[in-house]
Amino acid sequence: MVGLALSLVTVVGADAQDRPASFADLAEAISPAVVNITTSTMIAGRTGPQGIVPDGSPFEDFFDEFGQDGPRRSSALGSGFVISADGYIVTNNHVIEGADEIEIEFFPGADQPAKLLPAVLVGTDPNTDIALLKVEYDTPLSFVSFGDSNGPGARVGDWVMAMGNPLGQGFSVSAGIISARNRSLQGTYDDYIQTDAAINRGNSGGPLFNMNGDVIGVNTAILSPNGGSIGIGFAMSSDVVSNVIDQLEEFGETRRGWLGVRIQDVTVDMIDAIDGLQDARGAMVTDVPAGPAEDAGMESGDIILLFDGIAIEDTRELVQIVGNSPVGKEVPVEILRNGDMVDLTVVLGRRETAETEAFPEDGDTPDEDTPITSNMLGMTLSEITPEMEESLGVEAASGLVIVEVEADSEAETKGLLAGDLITEAGQQKIASIADFEARVEEAQEAGRKSLLLLVRRDGAPRFVAIALE
Repeated sequence: MVGLALSLVTVVGADAQDRPASFADLAEAISPAVVNITTSTMIAGRTGPQGIVPDGSPFEDFFDEFGQDGPRRSSALGSGFVISADGYIVTNNHVIEGADEIEIEFFPGADQPAKLLPAVLVGTDPNTDIALLKVEYDTPLSFVSFGDSNGPGARVGDWVMAMGNPLGQGFSVSAGIISARNRSLQGTYDDYIQTDAAINRGNSGGPLFNMNGDVIGVNTAILSPNGGSIGIGFAMSSDVVSNVIDQLEEFGETRRGWLGVRIQDVTVDMIDAIDGLQDARGAMVTDVPAGPAEDAGMESGDIILLFDGIAIEDTRELVQIVGNSPVGKEVPVEILRNGDMVDLTVVLGRRETAETEAFPEDGDTPDEDTPITSNMLGMTLSEITPEMEESLGVEAASGLVIVEVEADSEAETKGLLAGDLITEAGQQKIASIADFEARVEEAQEAGRKSLLLLVRRDGAPRFVAIALE
């Protein structure tokens, strides 16, 4: 018996509008590669009836005997799919996280195991909620392949089919269409396909197929007020998953590219405040600690417009491209700096080992009793006093502290708060009220309508454009 890579070129019975008359042939062909996953975890039991029944209650003996006898096992269910004949299986990290034992149940079929098989954990990536497992079997297993989640058959409106183990009911098939693309939930590397194919608890980790039988997503989450499917499900795209799986299989962990900067989106109100900026695109650098970007000569205030030949629309796109790039790769970067385009070459580091060191937890905000020194642009600003130096962990010449923000001012609308530290104005460092006033005057004389400020909160920087009127 040999392993079978399962893929169909067409769906039998599709009519002139490409609506499949039946999903039966597709489901029959790919189902041997879909698995149920059962995990078992030891959890601590309660040590006595306290808080459940009062001392001396006639029910006390009952709880002593049946409810309080030490550690016990908890089980959970999920789904997954086989991606190689030698037994590699993909699922969600949250399906197996913390599990002591993992067992795999295969779809009933002549060429698949008829019993539960133990699985070992190869590696996980909590950032994308993906995990890779491995089972051993004496014959090759049937498997499915990843498809192109940005290619034909993965457009909004295309048919898709989900398979898995919803609510522990066993193998189940549901079908629908792609409702939306490039959804982001909470993760840095999110690239979810939204579908109305029914996905419920237990479907997590299962495959989302296109009509060729290729996996274009891993079913991960649903949006629901009641815990059941209402037609809004999310599957992490195969373009993200396949890259993660390759790294987990090779290294047992992820090794993502690392640029070494803090960045923020460029907003429309920044266009007038920045020389050479024509539209709101790119990623603006707010901080450059020691690392690859600093070594390449990148500076705070630079706007990254092109990375490795790819035009950058926003920070999310840049983060995903950098993260998918190999560690150690030399990458050409084009930036906008003081109205001029500058070419740099960055040698990428590794995010997993560099991020914590580059961006450690920062100190406290300044004391609320800081004396008022000047009021400008809807803010009460103060130079840094010796007392504030200690609380902020900065030197006196590091900038100005916002002591108060006027109600209904643009500064309040832009989210500035008392305790924020302004370190640059007009993309120049400031150390005093006089410096700030000079930057305001320069911007006004240049005919600008706004002034770009670099603001730090708990050490985290961001640029904010404040109107000069």
